[in-house]
Amino acid sequence: MSDRVTITEDGPVAIVTLSRPEKRNALDLAMIDGIVAAGEALAKRRDIRAVVLTGAGEAFCAGLDVAAMPLLAKAAKDVGFATRTHNRSNLFQATAMVWAELPQPVIAAVHGFSFGGGFQIMLGADVRIAAPGTRFSIMEGRWGLVPDMGGMVLMRRLARADVIRKLTYTAEQFDAEAARDYGFVTELADDPLARATALAHEIAAKSPDAVRAAKALITDTELMGIEETLIAESVAQEALVGQPNQMEAIMAGMQKRAPVFKD
Repeated sequence: MSDRVTITEDGPVAIVTLSRPEKRNALDLAMIDGIVAAGEALAKRRDIRAVVLTGAGEAFCAGLDVAAMPLLAKAAKDVGFATRTHNRSNLFQATAMVWAELPQPVIAAVHGFSFGGGFQIMLGADVRIAAPGTRFSIMEGRWGLVPDMGGMVLMRRLARADVIRKLTYTAEQFDAEAARDYGFVTELADDPLARATALAHEIAAKSPDAVRAAKALITDTELMGIEETLIAESVAQEALVGQPNQMEAIMAGMQKRAPVFKD
């Protein structure tokens, strides 16, 4: 995609790598643009069934590049934070929200550091796998700021309000085990990229229609009431039943063979 973000394809799985290792993948404007462009490009790909999001070098993402803050502030001021440039989001929010809104499941493989904006990008994934030694922080409070890259949407899906408040107010660092206990990390793995890639391939082997429908259903019903959720379930199921990929799932199961789905 760019010198900041790369996409490699492993069959139906795309691996998106933040590629600024000399800066621990810190976010400058070029990196932010590259991340959003990568997500938007993959959203159009029916042949890509799952996505792995990772960082090159010793860290997933160390957050905003402090040296780039004046340029980022100018870009924000010129456009305005409240201006919606990417559907419901501004550019900065889109770096995390693009993964949450991607139709395909996203698995984040996290190691080293996941601070500030990097932490929020990680939260945009459906599943987050971290190396045991990874350090995390909602770092914005250190700079007199608040999380504003989708964090207020994404954190509350995963953790209790008191946990979010404590970590946001203090900007303290916490380890991978605490992140798992809080709900920010799904599981720990010594090699998170290998585990994330294996999980992505496992997901990619399922009906792409059902997987995309499941992601949309889980996301859309998160804040719905019971009646709305029950209707949403029914609508999603009705759209799947009897379709070619659903019938292929049944036939493959009955014939005890690997399914062959169409994108």
